[in-house]
Amino acid sequence: MARASAGDSTAIEEVLRIVRPFALRYCRARMGTALPGLAAEDLAQQVCIGVLGALPRYEDRGRPFLALVHRIAVHEVGDAYRAAARSPELADLVPDRPDHAAGPEERALVHDDLVRLRPALDRLSAAAREVLVLRVALGLSADETAQVVGSTPGAVRAMQHRALNTLRRHAEAEGITPGASGAIPARSRARSAG
Repeated sequence: MARASAGDSTAIEEVLRIVRPFALRYCRARMGTALPGLAAEDLAQQVCIGVLGALPRYEDRGRPFLALVHRIAVHEVGDAYRAAARSPELADLVPDRPDHAAGPEERALVHDDLVRLRPALDRLSAAAREVLVLRVALGLSADETAQVVGSTPGAVRAMQHRALNTLRRHAEAEGITPGASGAIPARSRARSAG
């Protein structure tokens, strides 16, 4: 280390030969896939450049040299994360408004209700299931649904009404509260009339 600090090019090469694998392993471990567009090899190279810059000022104070390398690597990784946080590419990922979509717990409850409603759904005709998917899940109007399935808006409304009544009877028998967690959404009841 003394020779590398004094500028001996052979000693500097030896130090970099030892430092680079350590820096690369550290950067890979800290980065993972969290920083897209930045390779661990590039960051390890920055660590090596930092070590080269620190070598002329290095004094042996009884601590291992790898402690200095580690400190430089920590700073380089931190700088990379801060730079990524300021990246305009990430700004598109932050929503401008609150997300009112169902969270994980609500989605789990809906899934559980749908699993319990599956036997009733299986009792419906394929056409009735398709009408429910188009009207309730996709939110199509009766006119749009009629065009998709090749029927009339009145027939679509009637089929939806019968299918929802079948599902409600089954839900009540199973103890599922229609509309409470989204299994049979309240809007589907309103749409069955329109």
